[in-house]
Amino acid sequence: MRFQTIALAVAIVFACVLVPATAVFPPASARAGAAVHAEPETVQPISGSGVHFLKTAIVHSWTPTATGGIQRSTETVDLTGDLTGRILYHPTSVIDSQSLVNTGHQVFSGTVLGSEPVMLHDDTFRFDVDLHTGTGTGTVHLADRLDGPKVRCDLIVLSTGITADGNVAADYTGECRFKN
Repeated sequence: MRFQTIALAVAIVFACVLVPATAVFPPASARAGAAVHAEPETVQPISGSGVHFLKTAIVHSWTPTATGGIQRSTETVDLTGDLTGRILYHPTSVIDSQSLVNTGHQVFSGTVLGSEPVMLHDDTFRFDVDLHTGTGTGTVHLADRLDGPKVRCDLIVLSTGITADGNVAADYTGECRFKN
């Protein structure tokens, strides 16, 4: 066993000597040069509205907590305006007597400012809803392109009320960055 430990230590030393440091840790100038050659992008402001279809939500689980519960579900949101399409929304909803917070995953499928169809994923969104007033705000970061044009969209979402059929209406503003 001791021989194997010594042999491993010698192999590690040889590897450190034989592999140049620049192969593993490129010089700062090489890393800085990569940033200089970044793809140019066009930034466009966006706005529009959406409807979050609560009535068709599929609830997968409900776990009671001391102050409320945690719900996992699949839901959809239709967007109109500069983003036109549908979001498949897979939130984890943390609910207590005063608030609801949604985080999780969502995928937008549609068009951005009349573009070719695109699919964008977001796993960093957050929506906060005051259950006393019904007001809600959220941030959306459609950053992971799954298909279509190279675009990233960051949105601020404000709920505008409940529709006649019990769904949530909202407006969004933000910007999309197209890689040229």
